[in-house]
Amino acid sequence: MSESPLAPTTPASAAHPVNAAHPVHPAAAHPAATPAHPALATLHSKRRTVAELSHDFRLANGRLARRVRQEQADNELTSGQFSALGAVFRLGPMTLSALSEEERVTPPSMNRTVNALVEAGLVDRAGSAEDGRKVVLTVTAAGLTLVRETRRRRDDWIAQRILRLTPEQRQTLAAATEIMKELANS
Repeated sequence: MSESPLAPTTPASAAHPVNAAHPVHPAAAHPAATPAHPALATLHSKRRTVAELSHDFRLANGRLARRVRQEQADNELTSGQFSALGAVFRLGPMTLSALSEEERVTPPSMNRTVNALVEAGLVDRAGSAEDGRKVVLTVTAAGLTLVRETRRRRDDWIAQRILRLTPEQRQTLAAATEIMKELANS
């Protein structure tokens, strides 16, 4: 008989290694922790499979990302255009191929994106000092202003929500942030 993923929890010492066939218990690392948030209480009261956790995490992460993207300076950029602009802002002058690689899109697709950014006056193209065949992309003053204003709005939106959390929730969020960074970089 197979065990239900929503069966009562077992002690952390009896838990199996995490894989798609075994349940994950969010409190296993901190069994004495008592959740301060109703959603966390629900998670603590049942076992979850890796598939369930993956699904819920992906949906929550996507919803949060979409909500944060709504907080931007007034502009008509697509999310891909803003991401490319942000990469050049963050990493400094770079070639189209380096930007394509960073954003994980094809060079022809990135060329269309960069053309829109150049047309909007947010990015400049210039010949490379080291290799005249290469074009280097840099952010213009207008691009800098747009990225900084958007970052300010997004950070303010998130900060206002974090201020509403309990100290315990903030600690959990800090730990989860480190885990998310690891997942994003894997």
